[in-house]
Amino acid sequence: MIRVAIKLCRAATSVVSLPTPRTTGRLSLSLPPPFRLLHDGINGADANPVARQMINYAISHARSQKSDESYAQGLLILEQCLSTQSSEVPDAENSRGLVFLAMSTLLSERGDFSEAIEKLQRIQDLKHSSLGIKVAAMEALVGLHLELGQDDTSTVVADKCLELVEKDVPKAGGGNPLVLSVRAKAAKGFVELIRGDLQLETFLQGREETEGSTGSVVLSYGEFLHATQNLSLAKEIYQKVIQGVAENKDFSDLNAVAACNMSSAEVLLAATCALGQLEAHMGNFGGAEEILTRALSTAEDHFGSHHPKVGAVLTCIALMFRRKAMQERSSSLLIQEGLYRKAIELLKAPQLETDDREAKVDRRDIVALARGGYAEALCVQQNRKAEGEKMKTWAEAAWRNSRLSLAEALEISESSSKVPVIDARTCRAL
Repeated sequence: MIRVAIKLCRAATSVVSLPTPRTTGRLSLSLPPPFRLLHDGINGADANPVARQMINYAISHARSQKSDESYAQGLLILEQCLSTQSSEVPDAENSRGLVFLAMSTLLSERGDFSEAIEKLQRIQDLKHSSLGIKVAAMEALVGLHLELGQDDTSTVVADKCLELVEKDVPKAGGGNPLVLSVRAKAAKGFVELIRGDLQLETFLQGREETEGSTGSVVLSYGEFLHATQNLSLAKEIYQKVIQGVAENKDFSDLNAVAACNMSSAEVLLAATCALGQLEAHMGNFGGAEEILTRALSTAEDHFGSHHPKVGAVLTCIALMFRRKAMQERSSSLLIQEGLYRKAIELLKAPQLETDDREAKVDRRDIVALARGGYAEALCVQQNRKAEGEKMKTWAEAAWRNSRLSLAEALEISESSSKVPVIDARTCRAL
């Protein structure tokens, strides 16, 4: 792996041909095909082609084993790639920007959000990089801060992104600059959606009709429709996102580049997960189970079977079984309990004895939902009711959603005026 990286570094500086593929006993030294779902736009025309190949190789290698070692090696290749980008080369800053986006994506996938955020912030210091790359970095910052529960910071970043685009879109070259304006507005709308504001027509409505809109933009609009119970149109939007991500083969526009939990891989997972939830909300439990199972496979394939995002999908599946059992007056307590227990383990929830007012709870919304649902399953069992009540108390204290209470999020009723939607990108409940 290191020998390949060294040869690619030499190619980046001397623009010679890539190394001849060969193998060793430990690791294949041939370049794998580009992993296009890192972030849309990896093949952007205004970036060094050898740098792009190094990025694709680093990403493919990091994800090949899904281990700390493989990710560390992938990041090392990206560091070497970064060191080859001379400031004297016209496309160097776009190449550096793409490297930083790739680094931040790998770091966020491994849960190192602080380092990922630092890489994204460095992109704003690249004075001559594409506006599309800067918007991608700010969009990713919004997503990461939301996943961390730092909503105020997300609002500040989204506002700065709007200001940047309003100032620089007229100067943006290549692609469709209007897409950047749409993305900036959608990022702002997404923050407000997560904060419980459903009066978002200005930011989100009709974004799926803008030519070239990225999957994340359209997905946010679908979730807005879902949360406001326009289920039929939301279903169409989710299906459009899934189909669009699957069919998108040409990533030649730097205005469409994306990273971290806004990357196309995460958008595909989130859209699939949202569609499964929607089918459950419509009472189509067979379809919901099939789609959510597909989302689970997607999460495990992309992140590995022990990643917290897998726990988020398992929570959606458990809630689907709970809704199905209540509506069909059947019992699936053992299935629910197993799913909740595994989800809570993967989400790395703190012990129940922890004082929630002092504890930092990562992915708080999903942990509270998982424990709240688990508590309901325990409370109907007389010999475990005390355990369930204790868990319920913890979940209610941990819940922070401003739009609906935990009881409303767990309520199963056709007459309910509020529908909870789990956004798998940020692990937040809308």
